[in-house]
Amino acid sequence: MVQCSIVEADIDETGFSYTLSLINGKYKMFILYALMEFGTVRFNEMKGYIKGISFKTLSANLKELEADGLVHREEYPQVPPKVEYSLTETGKSLIPILDSMCEWGDVHRRA
Repeated sequence: MVQCSIVEADIDETGFSYTLSLINGKYKMFILYALMEFGTVRFNEMKGYIKGISFKTLSANLKELEADGLVHREEYPQVPPKVEYSLTETGKSLIPILDSMCEWGDVHRRA
């Protein structure tokens, strides 16, 4: 990693800033974690898994993650409607980062 003067640096031009822009928010990491752990998940299953999230918030976050290319939405033409969510290949590329966060939390939570 090349160090330069902080005076000349612009955090908005970093990969860190870009990544954070995709996963920032109260529930996005929970959604990504659920999809990492359980694969394909239906909307109501995710709603039950992530305690305290409203339908509106879950829907909005899933739409944002889909628009950013991290989550795939599959809608089945049936009654009642069936919609499933899963990680895209880009979303799956975050798995090592999520795994590292889980490991770090396991170590330091018990400390």
